[in-house]
Amino acid sequence: MSSFSEDSLTDMLPLYYKRLFPFEPYFRWLNYGNEKGYFVRREFSFTLVNDIYIRFKSFNDLDELEKDIYKERPVKIDIGAVYNLSPREKNHPNFSPSEKELVFDIDMTDYDDIRTCCSGADICDKCWKFMVVACKVLDAALREDFGFEHLLWVFSGRRGIHCWVCDAVARSLPDKARGAVAEYLQVVTGGVNMTKKVNIFGDQVHHSIQRAINITKKYFVNMCIEEQDVLGTSKGVTQFLGAVADDHLRDELQKELMKHTTSLDRWNAFLAHVTGLKEKGMLKKRNQNLVDEIMLQYTYPRLDINVSKGLNHLLKSPFCVHPKTGKICVPFNPKLVEKFSPLTVPVLSQLIEEINEHDSKNDDVKSVKDYKKTSIYKSVVIFETFVRGLEETFKKRPVSNSMEF
Repeated sequence: MSSFSEDSLTDMLPLYYKRLFPFEPYFRWLNYGNEKGYFVRREFSFTLVNDIYIRFKSFNDLDELEKDIYKERPVKIDIGAVYNLSPREKNHPNFSPSEKELVFDIDMTDYDDIRTCCSGADICDKCWKFMVVACKVLDAALREDFGFEHLLWVFSGRRGIHCWVCDAVARSLPDKARGAVAEYLQVVTGGVNMTKKVNIFGDQVHHSIQRAINITKKYFVNMCIEEQDVLGTSKGVTQFLGAVADDHLRDELQKELMKHTTSLDRWNAFLAHVTGLKEKGMLKKRNQNLVDEIMLQYTYPRLDINVSKGLNHLLKSPFCVHPKTGKICVPFNPKLVEKFSPLTVPVLSQLIEEINEHDSKNDDVKSVKDYKKTSIYKSVVIFETFVRGLEETFKKRPVSNSMEF
């Protein structure tokens, strides 16, 4: 992988915007098949060199958007709401947001209390599995429980993922309804922190929770017990047992787990003890779902629901270049999320090298689109496929813009 230096960002961005940024499908996405008057009401914000932040930018069309990005060379682009007026009229007394994609933001730092391989801005393929589970759980819930179809999943460029729900009904949701969706999906609040965050009552587990349990069961032991070694230390055991609200049971489990030394042996001892009590009818009613509760507590997506609740909240644009890592905020296919690795995401300097290398060895410099010469090719194809699928809905039928909550 090509090395990246923040100092070189401003030199490379003009080439990236000129030759690689997918402006045409990007415009089609954000225009949603509308005629003149829609795109111009969309808010963009630019972060320029030296942290100069400009909000309420808007553009009449694709040509104007391209020209301004070429001119300003933003190190970051954020996308906001579509307003009732052009963002240029932000001081108008009736200026207000009218619609926006329903968005979700999941950041790896919210898992710092349980991941042991990395912390802060660092990521690796081991802890990235938390993002894999998050994507699978949320994608299934949004599609199956709410009926949404057009979900654009994007790597944040450093340590997280974003989801843009682009169905017409999702874009038209008011703040209250957005909050209702976000809270429905927020099973875990905050970190583990020795406190029980997940409670499953009774024998009839809600279908959404049961689906999440079925997904997390496939990953929990390998991801949390073996790779993250969450029970490998006495501190880890104490944190783990903090999710056991019953004082007597917690003391029993503490003794059982500390008879063993490895994380896997301790997990198996936990399972054996809880299962044994359950089979003998000695497990209290409130502890009947304890195993599933703990697995969810460690693996369920940790959402920043404030990002999802407000129409006026901006989110980093797909295909931005992360200024710290140089990585591109690429879309990915949620069905193939297990094959996605943040470690192989294209870096800006790498893309430029790939263009130069291709052009020096081939005679088709002008006939082949530049993105096809680089490792961003697959990401652009994923994005274009998503946009085409979205556009099919404009041709087929009118969409109801209401949802009951």
